[in-house]
Amino acid sequence: MKILSKHPLLTGTALAVLAGATLYGCKDFLTSAATPQGTLDQQTLANRTGVEGTLIAAYRQLDCTTSSGWWGCAASNWVWGSVPSDDAYKGSEAIDQPAINDIEAYHWAAGDADNYLNNKWRAVYEGVVRSNSTLRLLKQVQTVTPSEFSAAEAKGIEGEALFLRAHYHFEAWRMWGNVPYYREDDTDFRKPNLTQAEVATELLKDLDAAIAALPVTPRNGQVGRATQWTAKAYKGRVQVYAAQYPAALTTLREVRASGPYALEASYDRVWTGFQEFANGPETIWAYQASANDGEPNAANANTGDRLNFPHSGSPFGCCGFHQPSQNLVNFFVVDAATGLPASLTDANWNARNSALTASTLPPVDPRLDWTVGRDGVPFKDWGTHEPGWIRAPAYGGPYSPRKNVHEKSSGAESTVGWVPTQTNSVNMHIFRYADLLLLLAEAEVESGTLENARTIVNEIRTRAGFRVQGCGWTSDNKVETRYPGCAGDGRIAVPINDPSIRWATYRIGLYAVPFAGQQAARDAVRNERRLELAMEGQRFFDLRRWGIAQQVLNAYLKGVGGGAEENRRLHLRAAEPFAARHALYPIPALQVELSKVAGTDRLKQNTGW
Repeated sequence: MKILSKHPLLTGTALAVLAGATLYGCKDFLTSAATPQGTLDQQTLANRTGVEGTLIAAYRQLDCTTSSGWWGCAASNWVWGSVPSDDAYKGSEAIDQPAINDIEAYHWAAGDADNYLNNKWRAVYEGVVRSNSTLRLLKQVQTVTPSEFSAAEAKGIEGEALFLRAHYHFEAWRMWGNVPYYREDDTDFRKPNLTQAEVATELLKDLDAAIAALPVTPRNGQVGRATQWTAKAYKGRVQVYAAQYPAALTTLREVRASGPYALEASYDRVWTGFQEFANGPETIWAYQASANDGEPNAANANTGDRLNFPHSGSPFGCCGFHQPSQNLVNFFVVDAATGLPASLTDANWNARNSALTASTLPPVDPRLDWTVGRDGVPFKDWGTHEPGWIRAPAYGGPYSPRKNVHEKSSGAESTVGWVPTQTNSVNMHIFRYADLLLLLAEAEVESGTLENARTIVNEIRTRAGFRVQGCGWTSDNKVETRYPGCAGDGRIAVPINDPSIRWATYRIGLYAVPFAGQQAARDAVRNERRLELAMEGQRFFDLRRWGIAQQVLNAYLKGVGGGAEENRRLHLRAAEPFAARHALYPIPALQVELSKVAGTDRLKQNTGW
């Protein structure tokens, strides 16, 4: 992971401290047995290097590490936020990562699924532990060596640690709802669950404290660090998730009016390997993936998402997970006359069962081809997506994910590690400005200010039509074999009406008249969230917090808009009906067991599990 702009500060800072202590301990192990060696205690780390290193270690926990298990710890939440939703299948083939089969099919009490749930729990609470360790070390250093940090430095470090602690608890909260909340002065980790409402209160308390402590610009000029604006934006996010809409309006309107964020000029710059766009105006909070930084296994790169590339036959060679669903692809089709989602006017919008390959009909939202790899369409600058890129089409469908994939010409691909072609330095957006705007639009709708919501949705749709997928020609990607006019045209993104486009008719319209009531406005905002944030690990959590997951996901499986996913991917016929108990993930059985005090569980399992 990188946190950098003008000053590089890598995860290696923390690892160097750990390695140095371990080596010292080993060389003196036999002669100094009376003094414990080879581990780091709080006293050893109670200095500037220890505090800063521990804080960087807290940042590093945002994505999978070698100790946090695969792959449910990914910063993108693809396992938990996309695969159990109507956006994506697990993909790949049935025998690879079978635990995710159970997650996709809502068999969350199964042993394999429980192991994945436990890895996610361990990952987020490790982040909490590292954040709290930073706070404790900082207080110790300030007490023992007051001159080690200036007042401004100390406040900034405190604010970053508080923000990180809130983020990790937020991740636990939207997974399990009723979770324990840990602060730096806790000594017994067998704490009981708080209610969902109580967790929200604790999150907002930490975020308010972070806002008070953080500077308005990144400390040390390092753009990956949390700032006051990051915390304010995140506060608004929590308020919307908690359905505190009036409070969310105040928070999010301030961020929109006065904060440093803006939509990227073009959608292709949002998810990208080009470093000049890596932390653009749309980035609020992202895992700063770092390839080719000296780590020999590319462990600081896009570790949690490295399975999610086209399989052998493609330039990436592996592994074919996180494949877009047919339902999602059909959802990108637009009405030919208005350019608005066809799902608003066509009762059979989801009737297409075959692959939507390169074609000028039907017209589609241009975000389709920044989100989904489909046959015959240029895949960034890697040539056209081809049928041979799919691992098991009958199981995972004909499409590939795109947002996490780097551009060939970006130089973001790793040169080391296991299958380096699928490892890169594409930052993983955890929270971006378009997401914030749509949360604000949601709060506007629920508060009755429908025109404000329409303005926001149209702003996002306008950006979506600015540039679309271009030829992306390179000397060896053979795109001109299918499209001779593309020879020599290396543009990855082009205007929506560019004459080079032969693989699609891109169209996107605005909501030209006021919404016909609150429900119409609500539907428009929710549809826009799906289109804008597809495959970003948000969809499942949105459906649950809106209270419509049971309705939408059972319809997704059994039939909606003229199509049923269980008839397209036959393994989904074994899916468990989505029921009330799926409103929250089950707390891992091991964590309940470890919480026992005198034979009584401190952690109470979520209802129905």
